Amino acid sequence: MTTSIFVNLPTVDLDRSKAFYEALGFTINPAFTDENAACVVLDEHIYFMVLTREYLGTFTDKQIIDTTTQAQTAISFTRDSREEVDDMLAKGLAAGGTEPREAQDYGFMYSRDLEDPDGNILGFLFMEPAAAEMGPEAYLAQQEAATAAAGA
Repeated sequence: MTTSIFVNLPTVDLDRSKAFYEALGFTINPAFTDENAACVVLDEHIYFMVLTREYLGTFTDKQIIDTTTQAQTAISFTRDSREEVDDMLAKGLAAGGTEPREAQDYGFMYSRDLEDPDGNILGFLFMEPAAAEMGPEAYLAQQEAATAAAGA
């Protein structure tokens, strides 16, 4: 059996959340969507359950945090290029999201954060395939050696 991932996210405006995630290119599964929750399909095994704060509160005795002022988690997604990272941010910003900090460029990895309208943190990143295979330190050392050899 394949493991599926369901991430529960609180919202104060379910319709706004559905529109935001659809603007990012994801779909809503109507079979698991009602006035309390929407099932956002990221791929065949990864889903966001965007739940009204009140409904999410029925699943736990813990306080549901205010995602506009507190962070409980940040969820990151890889993209195939820097341009795809920038494209996701452009879509999210146009749909009412915000970018809480500037892009992070580490040479081997490029990432940008996007907050949905409720303040839930989504990260989008591109990592050089060689860095993912070798590890960041080995990749950067190889890049430095190649630059030094080209300058010699």
